[in-house]
Amino acid sequence: MKKSLVFLLFATVSFSCKKVFFEEEPSTTPTSVFEQTWTYVNENYSFFEFKNINWDSVKTVHEPLVSDDISEDSLFSVLSDMLYVLRDGHVNLVSRFDVSRNWAWYLDYPANYDANLLERHYFKEQQQLIGPFTVFDFEDVGYLHYATFSSTITEETMQLVLDKFRSHKGLIIDVRDNGGGAISNVYAMANHFVDDNEVTAYQRIKNGPGKDDYTEFYGMQLSPIEEHTAYAKPVILLTNRKCYSATNMLRTVMGSLKNVTVVGDKTGGGGGVPTYTQLSNGWVLRVSSSQTFTLDGTNNEDGLDPDIQVDQTQLDDLLHRDALLEEALKLLRE
Repeated sequence: MKKSLVFLLFATVSFSCKKVFFEEEPSTTPTSVFEQTWTYVNENYSFFEFKNINWDSVKTVHEPLVSDDISEDSLFSVLSDMLYVLRDGHVNLVSRFDVSRNWAWYLDYPANYDANLLERHYFKEQQQLIGPFTVFDFEDVGYLHYATFSSTITEETMQLVLDKFRSHKGLIIDVRDNGGGAISNVYAMANHFVDDNEVTAYQRIKNGPGKDDYTEFYGMQLSPIEEHTAYAKPVILLTNRKCYSATNMLRTVMGSLKNVTVVGDKTGGGGGVPTYTQLSNGWVLRVSSSQTFTLDGTNNEDGLDPDIQVDQTQLDDLLHRDALLEEALKLLRE
């Protein structure tokens, strides 16, 4: 009797271990990979309602194009076309041979930025490189260009630049063509412009498979830098359509500050923080999984308009003039 009981316990434990440690791996067939892709997007993507996208209908269109004898390249093409419907630069499928991407969010807009023009006709070898910033002194107005939020902003570097221009009429922060990077650098910059804790935007995160499964809204708070005085002079933030992701976030959180004016073109958007998964065939899928709103309730996913719209014209190019920069200088000097 005891032996039978021991055997029964051993069999039960063995079966439980097998169930826990040897679960069947997802199939790597094209039809399975398609289903994994569609399902992950369905459960984690945060902008279906905002963009008025029926994801079930998208599946109906694309699923018949996939069979288990489809080539790897063709499968990638079908999945890329399906993901393109989301109109989102944060949605990517990464394989060993290609990356699906959507850059249409800026291609129909004017460039509004020419680094060569600035270097040859404004700076003329007199610009400084301070940390990740290109800095220029217009004598009465300060200027800094920040090329990517992937370059770390330190407190020391930020204070060095701000102290340089505290006696000036104001500061131009040029983030044109900045495609984003680390959100931590958004705060590392923006915190230097508040003298008290200040909520400047709201965010919520997808936290379940249902279309309405989100966390509660929470405030995105800027906090002053201890032992440093906030920069209180007027600030012009120069933006164009290629301002994406973290740069779009900077425009969101700084746009409500009383001393900040946004000049240029609408930002590119990218308001969702990405989440990732690896499909059974090794490809990596990334989708947006949060939403960010300005204080007045505007969703920033498709970009935010400037306070003052300015575009670079062909005449400006012929005259070697940066129209957006000139508008910023005029505003600060007035």
